[in-house]
Amino acid sequence: MASSILASARAEPAPARRARRTRALAVGGAAFVALLILAALAAPLIAPADPIRQSLRGRLSAPTLEGADGKAHLLGTDHLGRDVFSRVIYGARVSLLVGFAAVVVGGLVGATLGLLAGFRGGWIDSAIMTLADAQLAFPFILLAIGIIAVLGPSFPTLIMVIGLSGWVTYARVLRSQVLVARVIVRHVLPNVLSSLVVIATLELARAIVLEATLSFLGLGVQPPTPSWGGMVHEGREYLDSAWWISTAPGIVLMLTSVVVSRTGDWLRDLLDPTLRGE
Repeated sequence: MASSILASARAEPAPARRARRTRALAVGGAAFVALLILAALAAPLIAPADPIRQSLRGRLSAPTLEGADGKAHLLGTDHLGRDVFSRVIYGARVSLLVGFAAVVVGGLVGATLGLLAGFRGGWIDSAIMTLADAQLAFPFILLAIGIIAVLGPSFPTLIMVIGLSGWVTYARVLRSQVLVARVIVRHVLPNVLSSLVVIATLELARAIVLEATLSFLGLGVQPPTPSWGGMVHEGREYLDSAWWISTAPGIVLMLTSVVVSRTGDWLRDLLDPTLRGE
């Protein structure tokens, strides 16, 4: 019987094994994102402490199950005595909210302009693509810093800036596919829906990292609201004595961005009909 099982395993085609592995990785990545969303939604129930409450007597405490205040601090406390674990959980709210909102803004603007450029053509197409090329040629982080410096750091401004940073990708991809699928208007959107899903997944990871970058520079979410980038910034002066302040949110940020972006790659492999054919 063992030999028959081994023979069947050897007989399984390599594309089928790759497809099954890709599907498992995509499910795992989606499960991680879902777990992160649930943790963010249930933050008041999960977080053991108020994320902005200070306790100078317990500042810079190492990760412990019973701190100086008699409470558990699974990831220690920061320079103001705030519980790092609670701040990481609440920081997920900020990163995910900004990320998803930026994806919606960038997707709506980019999809609208891309469809318009593909359908209308002519000077409208040239104008939209020139604007897209101009944005790609200019370092957007500098433009974002300039906009935030003028308008002032706020939550809506942060969402608008990060959202507008990603519209070019949507516009260029949808324009190219509209040019191919413009024969029947009602078939255009179904043809490009899989591309929208994949781009949105990749843009989510980019938006989360960009939000963390702007918060690290002091141009994103303002204290005392916890955000992963702001927490890394706050703990950079205590790396030699309280490494957990920056390390915990940094690791969660890295895992989130990597898993979300890789999930986008796996979704592309699952949704792309040419890759499915292989």
